[in-house]
Amino acid sequence: MRGYLAASIAVTCAAALAFPLALSTDAAAAPPAAGSPTTERATPDRPASDRTARARPETPSTSKTSAETATSAGTAAEAPVAAPAAPAAPVTAVSAGSATDRSIPGSTQSLPLAPLTPPPGDRTLPPTSAPASTPAATQGLPRRDVRRFSLVGVVWDNPDMELQGRVQVRTRASGTAKWSVWQDVDTHNREHAADPDTAERTSGRVRGSTAPLWVGDSDGVEVRVQAESDGRPEADGRAVAGDLLPRGLRIELIDPGVDPAAEPPPQASGVDTPRGNVLSPEAAASSAVNADLAPLGATSIPALSQKQTESDLVATRGDSAGVVSGTDKPAPKDKPVVKEKPGTTGKTGTIGNADAASAGEGQRVKPYIGARPRIVTRRGWGADETLRERNFSYTKTVKAAFVHHTASGINYRCAQAPSVIRSIYRYHVKSSGWRDIGYNFLIDKCGNIYEGRAGGVAKPVMGAHTLGFNTNSMGIAVLGSFGASNPPAAAVKAIAKLTAWKLGLFGANPKGKTYLKSGGGNLYRKGKNVRLNVISGHRDGFATECPGGRLYAKLGTARATSARYQGR
Repeated sequence: MRGYLAASIAVTCAAALAFPLALSTDAAAAPPAAGSPTTERATPDRPASDRTARARPETPSTSKTSAETATSAGTAAEAPVAAPAAPAAPVTAVSAGSATDRSIPGSTQSLPLAPLTPPPGDRTLPPTSAPASTPAATQGLPRRDVRRFSLVGVVWDNPDMELQGRVQVRTRASGTAKWSVWQDVDTHNREHAADPDTAERTSGRVRGSTAPLWVGDSDGVEVRVQAESDGRPEADGRAVAGDLLPRGLRIELIDPGVDPAAEPPPQASGVDTPRGNVLSPEAAASSAVNADLAPLGATSIPALSQKQTESDLVATRGDSAGVVSGTDKPAPKDKPVVKEKPGTTGKTGTIGNADAASAGEGQRVKPYIGARPRIVTRRGWGADETLRERNFSYTKTVKAAFVHHTASGINYRCAQAPSVIRSIYRYHVKSSGWRDIGYNFLIDKCGNIYEGRAGGVAKPVMGAHTLGFNTNSMGIAVLGSFGASNPPAAAVKAIAKLTAWKLGLFGANPKGKTYLKSGGGNLYRKGKNVRLNVISGHRDGFATECPGGRLYAKLGTARATSARYQGR
């Protein structure tokens, strides 16, 4: 074990030199200045080489800007930040924007909304009698031809302001004259975000945003945003608008790009090279943190049997792995069960600390952990790693899992799930101003599990999924909307499989309760210790409809099944 730790320290240092951590300061992610003239911003993303010239120096440097220093200090206050593990296999690094990445990029069209005047005789929209200096009560975009896109969302300048109203879009299928019916976009999305006062939340790049809506391949769009009425009728019978709409409303049209799996392997220097071994530095760093679980550049992390998972965990933790029989004396809470130092990782990526030790009291011989499920990596779903911030942020442990739905609709095929995820990732980073996709894991309606935020699937990566409770938790989002639609049994089973494994790494009982300290929200004040189910719905930590009533009703089944998978 000492030899293993020494080797781990050595390769981590090597990785730190190979992949310097840097904070993205992409100006394209910054919201427009308040009061600035509204102009169309509908060009595709600049090549990565153009962005890095301003935001990420191509020449490695050990110096930091004041912004990077401030962010690093903020992140350190939240949790330790670790460098990615060294590659487990030789890798050919290529510059950002090379042939490896050209099949992935996609684009974002950001179009400003303007006051709408209802057509004569149309009484469905309220009057636009607001002064010219204030946002009108009804804004939108008339029918318009645009470049191809597949996902839409609406953003605005102030992330602390909620859009009190109704957002509707209709789209035209690409290459046709067929327009969809009006579709509602979920406006209640503020609760999916980084915790208040964290570096990610206070970066200055964050915008207010609706949930994203998957509409499929489209090349035409029409939008209307209507402020909620306060119930008082006008003289003509129409309702008076209540609170005005937030400033800086824009419709974001996301093209997920071409699925890299459909592209032929890239070529480097005229020699065919396997896709998995040709990685940009950012992609190599994202893959290297999973190198103990799968080869560098792997598109998926393979499943393990129950026996293999248990053996792997016991072997990693050594003779003191142990804990569990209910008759065994619990391990002292002031002594770690594992041999690794806090914040270090073993073969499974398990964090060795007292939190995990006390949570898993009673396990001696056989740990309570479910079989590791197959997980599609970020490489597998085609993440453009140049979009996210380079550094990874970790919490101390994983004490709870929050279940979400993406509210993006269920009108997708499972083969399209990687495209949906790439679109949500781009929307979270480029449109909403987050450091990376907010969820730690995503699950499609066929039960496939996908790696979310970068940093390692077995590690306690800090996400931006449950405002106020992102510390010491993980977020799992099922692709779809489950307020009126039943979640597929395969998706509920996947939640159980994933939590049985991941919570088992940290000694958490899926049927149990735990305490999390609130970072601030609309249900619990900042600093309050809140008793929650180890597997909770998003609405348990924040007043929201998420994860939809139908999915929330299935969490009891998921808890029981997850505990059974752990052998409890």
